[in-house]
Amino acid sequence: MRVFVTGATGAIGSHAVPLLVQAGHQVSALSRSAINRERLRQLGAAPVEADLFDVTSLRRVMTGHDAVINLATAMPASAKRMMLPWACTMNDRIRRDGSAAIAAAASAEGVARLIQESFAPIYVDRGDSWIDESARVAPASYNRSILDAERSAERFTVAGGTGIVLRFAALYGPDALMREMLDVMRKGWSPLPGDPTAFFTSVAQSDAASAVVSALGAQAGTYNVAENEPMRRAEWVTSLARAAGIAPPKPLPRWLTRLGGSTMRLLSRSQRVSNGKLRDATGWAPRYNRASDAWQAVIAELRGTAPPR
Repeated sequence: MRVFVTGATGAIGSHAVPLLVQAGHQVSALSRSAINRERLRQLGAAPVEADLFDVTSLRRVMTGHDAVINLATAMPASAKRMMLPWACTMNDRIRRDGSAAIAAAASAEGVARLIQESFAPIYVDRGDSWIDESARVAPASYNRSILDAERSAERFTVAGGTGIVLRFAALYGPDALMREMLDVMRKGWSPLPGDPTAFFTSVAQSDAASAVVSALGAQAGTYNVAENEPMRRAEWVTSLARAAGIAPPKPLPRWLTRLGGSTMRLLSRSQRVSNGKLRDATGWAPRYNRASDAWQAVIAELRGTAPPR
């Protein structure tokens, strides 16, 4: 296919682009930075420039493509910044207005398939029960725009295309956020709010990327992208601490969760998210069944001792 990608140098996109190229697809990737354009060329993609919020501009670069993959976000650089009321303003605009412009441009150009990123931890707390795509969602104020992005994909389907929403579980990888989490743990505290016995569903950035590639063959609809075996918070944190050589940290005090408002309450929910629908539809399976299977590789890459890929 000829595939157009936004967010191509982000947490998922930087893994997805080389996988798309390896699969034989011809990849165009949106970028407005000279540094990122060179990085995209190195990944095997053809960089293009356009205004993410302008339908006419997007149509120009989408012409002749078979699929559009929208992974564009502007998430805060740290967990601390996420708590600021204005931290997600640009991310909201991208998910609300950018996703709408992308879907409209793709429809106008006759693109057959649109894949839209979304976020699985918007589901309500279900305790120990498994959560599939039919479960009720209840986003917090900081991520309510996720539903705007999902509606853009739905409009694309109504217009005659194949709109696919991928609800990614909590992403992890050898990045700044992981370094921040490890720093918190070295100070003796868990980086995850909520009951230590509650479920926390995550997915490796590389596994999220392979799901994107697999979704090129899926039917229209919404799919969870998650590990096979979600872990309880205490086990997730303790296994990471062990891999990093850190003493097991203490759970965050409950008053801190209350102080953090709706964002912290959302991040504290027990969510055991199932990936069964995507597995059945595409045959996709994550490399890492559970987060603890990935820690050795993640820590090695953070330390610069990972073997060449």
